[in-house]
Amino acid sequence: MTDRVLLRSAVLGASAGARSMTPLARLALRKQGWIRIAAGAAALGEMAFDKSRKAPSRLRPAPLAGRVALGAVAGATFARRRGVGIAGPAIVAGLAAAGASYAGARWRAYAADHDFAIPGAVAEDAAAVALAWASSRD
Repeated sequence: MTDRVLLRSAVLGASAGARSMTPLARLALRKQGWIRIAAGAAALGEMAFDKSRKAPSRLRPAPLAGRVALGAVAGATFARRRGVGIAGPAIVAGLAAAGASYAGARWRAYAADHDFAIPGAVAEDAAAVALAWASSRD
């Protein structure tokens, strides 16, 4: 396994820490049909719901576990496509998702305290998309 695969898996995981479905939607762009559509719809739906007051904290156990798991899946999928073992990239991506979840929560609290909650959330969306796109492009 190359260091490059580990690094790119970590960046995918960080994207999942910001928006859990974004890295999977990015990876699904190579697919045809319903998987591509479903992953894209899920990512867009998550971005919209994230701005709602009903969205739970990403640091609650279930949402955090989901972000870590989806980050690990993204890292493993990326590694499999590169023909290398999936365990290391999955672990690295999961850990990066956890770290980015905490960093994102801090960012959002800061944005809310300084009266730019929605622009802060949109900036986080952009960061998640940019990370996912940059990490998985060929």
